[in-house]
Amino acid sequence: MRKSRMSQDLPTITRTEELALFCEAAKSAPYVTVDTEFLRERTYWSKLCLIQLAIPAAADPEGDDEAPPVADAVLVDPLAEGLSLEPLYDLFRNENVVKVFHAARQDLEIFFHDAQIFPTPLFDTQVAAMVCGFGEQVGYETLVRKIARANLDKSSRFTDWSRRPLSDAQKAYALADVTHLRVIYEFLAAELTKTGRDAWLAEELAVLTDPETYITRPDEAWLKVRTRTNSPRFLAILRELARFREAYAQERDIPRSRVFKDDAMVELASTKPLTEADLGRSRLLLREARKGEIANGILAAVKAGIEAKDLPQPKGEEPGRPGNPALSDLLRVLLKAKADAAGVAPKLIASAADLDAIATGERNLPALQGWRAEVFGRDALRLTAGEIALSAQGGSVRVVPAR
Repeated sequence: MRKSRMSQDLPTITRTEELALFCEAAKSAPYVTVDTEFLRERTYWSKLCLIQLAIPAAADPEGDDEAPPVADAVLVDPLAEGLSLEPLYDLFRNENVVKVFHAARQDLEIFFHDAQIFPTPLFDTQVAAMVCGFGEQVGYETLVRKIARANLDKSSRFTDWSRRPLSDAQKAYALADVTHLRVIYEFLAAELTKTGRDAWLAEELAVLTDPETYITRPDEAWLKVRTRTNSPRFLAILRELARFREAYAQERDIPRSRVFKDDAMVELASTKPLTEADLGRSRLLLREARKGEIANGILAAVKAGIEAKDLPQPKGEEPGRPGNPALSDLLRVLLKAKADAAGVAPKLIASAADLDAIATGERNLPALQGWRAEVFGRDALRLTAGEIALSAQGGSVRVVPAR
C-alpha cells in the first residue's frame, strides 16, 4: 500500500485545476472530511475564508507512479483570485463518498447560502458522538483526545482567517481539524453500526439538510428575542422592529447588532418612540441609528406595531392549556433515567421546553417521534396519562405500573 503523500509544506490549493485534481481523487475514497474557517463579526452572512479537506491515505491510487502526487489533506483558499468551488460542489453531489463534518451546521449554512447545496451523504461527528453517549454537544478537542489519542494546539483558533498570507501555525491548526477527524469518523461509524443506531443519526441529519434550518424570515425574527413582557401590543411592536432589523441586515450584509441590539429593541418596544427626538432619548440605541434610514425604519415599525390588528400570541402560552410544573419535573426524572439507560445525551432526546410542552398536552414534538419515541416518548405519554409511575431504588429510577 502506498504511504501517505501529505506534503510537509502544508499544501494550499489556490487554483481551480488543483482543486479539481484533489476532488477527483476523493471520488475514489469512501469518505472525505471537511471543515471551514470563516468570519462573521462584520457581516450578516458568514465570509468563507478557508476550506480543509482530507481523505484516507489508502485512497491514493496504487501502482501509478507516473500520476501526479495528490496529498491526502489539503487547504483550499476560497479567497484566491479566480478559484471556483464547483469541483468541490461536484464532490458534494457524489453520493458514493460520505462527507464528514464536526458540528456541521455553520459549515452547511455557508455552502447552502453560497450554492444552495448540501453535501450528501452527510456524517456529523458531534451528533454521532451524542448518539454514542459522549455527552451533549461534545467538542472536537474532546473527541480528538478520547478517540484519536492526540492533543490539539488551539493557539490559532481565534486568528483572522481572512488575512493573507496564512502562517504555518494557522495552516497546521486548520489541517488538524480534518486529519484527526478521519480517526474519529471511523470509530463512531463503527460504533453506530455495532449498536444499530445508524437510523438515529439519519433522523438528526435530516434536520441539518433541511433548507428551512438555514432560512431566517424577517416575519419570524421576533420569536428569537428574549423578553419578560408578554403584552400583545408590546409584542406587536417588537415583531415589527425585529422584522425591519432582519430585512435591513440581510439586504446590506451587516450584523443585526450594527442596526440595533436586542436590548435596544426591547427598550424601543416599551417606550414607543414616534419622532427622532424620542429616539434621541433612548439609552441603548446606537448613535448612528437615531437618524437616517435606520431611524425612519424604527419609527415606521413602531407605528405599524401600534396600529396592528393581528396581535401576536405571547410566546410559550396557549389559551386553555395551563402548565403543570410537577409533571414537568417528573418528565425530567424520566428523561434522565431513559437517557442514562440508552447511553444518549438527554438534550439530544428532549429539551426542557419540550418537557414543559408535553406536560401541557402538546403532542406534535420530535421527542415523541421516531427513535426518541422508542427511548423516551412512549413512556413519557404513559406517565402523563397516569399509566406508569417512577420508583427510586438505590441509585437508580425505575418505571413501574401505576396502582
